[in-house]
Amino acid sequence: MSPTHPSASAQPPAGRSLWRDRPARASVATPFDPTPVYDVAVVGAGLTGLITALRLARAGKRVVVLEALDIGALASGNTTGKVSLLQGSRFSSIRSHHSSRILKAYAAMNRDGQEWLLGFCEEQGVPVEYRTAYSYAQHADPKAADTVDAEYRAAREAGLPVSLVTPDDVDVPFPFAFGVALPEQAQLDAMDVLEALAAAFTGLGGVLHTQTRVTGVRASKPAHVRTSRGELRAQSVVLATATPILDRGLYFTKVEGLRSYGLAFEVPDARPGALPDGMFISVGDSAAEGSRSVRTAPHEGTELLVIGGDGHSVGRPGDRSEKERVEQLERWTEEQWPGARLTHAWSAQDYESHNLIPFVGALPRGRGRVHVATGYAKWGLTNSAGAAIRLTDELTGTPRRDRAHWQTVLGTRLTRPADLAKGAAAGASVGLQTVKGWLGAETRSTPVPQPREGEGVVANSGGRPVGISTVDGTTCAVSAVCPHLGGVLAWNDSERSWDCPLHASRFAADGTRLEGPALSDLPTLPRTRHRHSV
Repeated sequence: MSPTHPSASAQPPAGRSLWRDRPARASVATPFDPTPVYDVAVVGAGLTGLITALRLARAGKRVVVLEALDIGALASGNTTGKVSLLQGSRFSSIRSHHSSRILKAYAAMNRDGQEWLLGFCEEQGVPVEYRTAYSYAQHADPKAADTVDAEYRAAREAGLPVSLVTPDDVDVPFPFAFGVALPEQAQLDAMDVLEALAAAFTGLGGVLHTQTRVTGVRASKPAHVRTSRGELRAQSVVLATATPILDRGLYFTKVEGLRSYGLAFEVPDARPGALPDGMFISVGDSAAEGSRSVRTAPHEGTELLVIGGDGHSVGRPGDRSEKERVEQLERWTEEQWPGARLTHAWSAQDYESHNLIPFVGALPRGRGRVHVATGYAKWGLTNSAGAAIRLTDELTGTPRRDRAHWQTVLGTRLTRPADLAKGAAAGASVGLQTVKGWLGAETRSTPVPQPREGEGVVANSGGRPVGISTVDGTTCAVSAVCPHLGGVLAWNDSERSWDCPLHASRFAADGTRLEGPALSDLPTLPRTRHRHSV
């Protein structure tokens, strides 16, 4: 199937994040010109892409950034904005699979990334708030205690000055049994950072094209980059697209797509001390309870409460739908802060590698001309900057001596049996989802009643799954088969999108491709678009 072009107004259907709720800024995008041969073409205008582009431009490279939507449209603009080295139970998870050497290299990559990002913010005057970060258990059960203790020990092994804390050490209204604390971490507005990066990059002569979807890359010399506006050429290409949009290297089999949710609230009693003074994320939670992320954020002269969590695999929300997960987060917040009023609701997608370490570097079979970065596991602010450091060091051939060690260690790590087992389990799950999706579509044949507002159903039409949904009063019918590898799509009732449970591609109700490894939109079925039954 040949890729199709996105509409100029294509945007994710979910609510806007707190960070993206701002007046329109003057565009820094530049007119499309296919003539130049660039040193580097960067695909994606999130944090990884823009930091990489800026660092390359500062090194004297001629760089173009290509973005399918707009700056920060996906993960980077929908983060919780924590720039923290303490990352939930990340260190203990990595240590359970890998050696101390790899754990310390991961910590060093994130430390260098954090240092660069916060240094850039200081240089550009981007506001940053420094807080203590906490990884905590909500309840004093043995499993949670073991998780907290393991994270404490792994973080200490990685060289972080963490301490153990009890409820006597923190003043919060939500359940807090015990936790790990790391002082002097940071929180910020990610869109402030992205806009500063874009301005600094274009100020150096960098070229930025938004609303320009990349549909393919040929690793010739120079490389040819196919886009919805024409073809560009560059000596090297960086795929900073959360997950690579090229199947070389089979990264879609090595990572899992994860969605999580963010909510912002006004709290009636927002005097000093009414809101938590710190950045919190729960660990060791049961699947039924879900994780909780808590921080505050300044907004229009007041302080908002930002709650996140309740993540799940894309297209596989489990025993609760996506909408029910958001509603549970909202109920939990209102229980802890009575009278809290919801002001923003959003979600984001990131990818976790099966071996728990990000993949950063040259793409297999890319002839050394195509580079990738993926697998941040929802800790993108430090990992993205760390990945950008490594990418630019490789592309300029000038790594600093103090960074060479972690880059070498992470670039040459071995796959361990536990990684293989996790990958095999993920592969088996993908196979099961494929069968379930096709069998499920067979149980309902068209015509079907027109879905109610915000609802979507998958049915069988002539032996092929079709997706029928109603959004904003318009009923659309599209192919419910993902154009990437044929998975049957599932309806996301929170974001009103079609999500692939295989490799995390997502599509708007009208079939427009939003994100993931798929490159094309879903075919629409215009004969049924406005009927009351299909």
